[in-house]
Amino acid sequence: MSDQLKKTARSQEATQQKASSSEEQQQEKINEVRGLLGSLTEEMPSFMSDATIRRFLRARNWSTEQATKGLKETVKWRRDYRPDAISWDDVAEMENEVRRTHVADYLDKNGRSVLVSNVPMKSKVSAKEQIKHLVYLLEYFATNSADEQDDFVVWLTDFRGWSISSTPLSITRESIHIIQNYYPGVIGVAIPFDPPRIFESFWKIAKNFVQADMKEKVKFVYANKPESLKTIADIFDLDTLESSFGGRSTRTAFDINKYAERMRRADKMRGASKDSNGHNHN
Repeated sequence: MSDQLKKTARSQEATQQKASSSEEQQQEKINEVRGLLGSLTEEMPSFMSDATIRRFLRARNWSTEQATKGLKETVKWRRDYRPDAISWDDVAEMENEVRRTHVADYLDKNGRSVLVSNVPMKSKVSAKEQIKHLVYLLEYFATNSADEQDDFVVWLTDFRGWSISSTPLSITRESIHIIQNYYPGVIGVAIPFDPPRIFESFWKIAKNFVQADMKEKVKFVYANKPESLKTIADIFDLDTLESSFGGRSTRTAFDINKYAERMRRADKMRGASKDSNGHNHN
């Protein structure tokens, strides 16, 4: 074996050992958090997976104390809110709300799920129902991620025609709180697409509620700036992306019936589907 090949083999071995050591350290932290949580892990076994604990640890800079605190707060919230019991049939004004925010039928270049929002489209439901729909979608992503990677969702939002009534500050603040505190590590990138100038003033206020690591995930894209559009081309396969976001897809209009089938299948898999009497099949 040549010296170069030996050097490469040693380098690969060292990398593997380092990765293995890192995985062992992560598992030790996960086990430590499990110990600190005690019986809470038995109360919600499907939620308290290693993947969930790892997400909370990463979001809290691997502090077992902070991750445990965050998980305890989340368990308390889940007891009251029951996000695991929300199903497709609970989404009010389905067609309108889904056209406003839905899970795309394509992935980004890195295999991440895509959440598409159309902010200027007016909601027909209360703030409470809007939040419920968001929680339903976040729960869908959190329970449908078979692998254990973090940051597995790209949130693409059309801001053209936005006004302050499109996203009231109270809804924005509560949404950010839920994403950061109860579903950390789910959103990998958030792309506000073509927001009007007036949005800058709103964002100055809204970003006060956004944690530093989340701020880094927000990438503003402007349709009239080619260098800005490069962000879209770097993240998405333009052949699958809608033309409204600078893509080249020729897909037909959004099919609400196909989407409903898909979401009901996912509900069934996670035990959130309902029978004709509105009871969960848990």
